[in-house]
Amino acid sequence: MAGEAKIGAHWQDDELDAIVADYFDMLAADLSGRPYVKSRHSAALMAQIGRTHRSVEFKHQNISAVLDELGMPWILGYRPKRNYQNAIFGAIDRYLTQHPDILESVRISPITPAKPSVVFVDPPILAAVNDPIPDALQRLVRKFDPVERDYRNRSLGKAGESFVVDLERHQLAQADRADLARKVRWVAAEDGDGAGYDVLSFDRGDRERLIEVKTTNGSARTPFFLSRNERALAAERPMNWQIYRVHLFAQEARIFSIKPPLENAVNLRPEIWRASF
Repeated sequence: MAGEAKIGAHWQDDELDAIVADYFDMLAADLSGRPYVKSRHSAALMAQIGRTHRSVEFKHQNISAVLDELGMPWILGYRPKRNYQNAIFGAIDRYLTQHPDILESVRISPITPAKPSVVFVDPPILAAVNDPIPDALQRLVRKFDPVERDYRNRSLGKAGESFVVDLERHQLAQADRADLARKVRWVAAEDGDGAGYDVLSFDRGDRERLIEVKTTNGSARTPFFLSRNERALAAERPMNWQIYRVHLFAQEARIFSIKPPLENAVNLRPEIWRASF
């Protein structure tokens, strides 16, 4: 059989371009809620390129792993596997270069689950040492930098902030604090950026909660920018200030919170300098 004849053989560029394009077709259906059948896609691809089912499935998982590194959504049925063939990075680079709009995808109307316990999850554990990343993947991440991309995507940021405002009001109303729910403010939208937080909310005991919202379509481990103003406010009001890291926003929005001292939860590294004369 053709598939068996290719076992152990490196994937060629035309094969990689075909599977990457097919993966993104499925991902687009996934994000828009359109039904599709993975097995049919796999069967068509196997017939096209002559690879076995196991080889196709494994390559799908490789693609998920790369998209995870790029801070992008990936098909949840294909859990990331990081045994990369370097050529996959070039195929994904070619696809994203030709289809840049997919990098800016925003979920316009996220559905708030009835139970906040579904939305709020534990933060990822701070790793002592990160696993080494292949040089070719590092170049790809630098080209499609997820931190810079999320930072510049104002539509994504605003959608995430709106999601948090609705969620905070919902939680307070469910806790019989409709009075506080009415006082929740979307500070970034009403007063503009610069306050050092995006949403003013409250706990059940009336204490203010200053929430800085960081939104990504990527996974929980996708890095993010923190401004000097935000870090200063975190140090000034540690009992009130916190980050809501909204992740997987394009698929099944989840949130974990980070409270000061920030160094206990994240690795902080200066990357931006102010130039003056």
